[in-house]
Amino acid sequence: MILHITTHKEWEKAQAEGAYMAPSLKKEGFIHCSTSEQAIDTANHIFKGQHGLAILCIDETRLTSKLIYEKPISVGQHKPSNDKLFPHIYGAINLAAVIKVVDFPANEEGFFVLPQEIIL
Repeated sequence: MILHITTHKEWEKAQAEGAYMAPSLKKEGFIHCSTSEQAIDTANHIFKGQHGLAILCIDETRLTSKLIYEKPISVGQHKPSNDKLFPHIYGAINLAAVIKVVDFPANEEGFFVLPQEIIL
């Protein structure tokens, strides 16, 4: 299972359209995802203090778009470790690949912790 952080609003839009397409798909050519071990570091650097977020839990075997594990891309001051490969989806995420959607609230200080529903 891989994870993608998005907003509830974007997920609702995807359900209406029949597939999920993050802004990065058009801008960078792929959708950024994380493993459960990578998700919190990513969330706390990229999404700190944001509200209305959800985590899409994606079954890799159900994806119809190409999935490649690649070296991370630095975003702003976020410089992830290059020794860990991140999952990138080259195309839309088909709805059947999303096996669970979990609410992802920040705590009072704006930081995130992995929801119990995702801890394996």
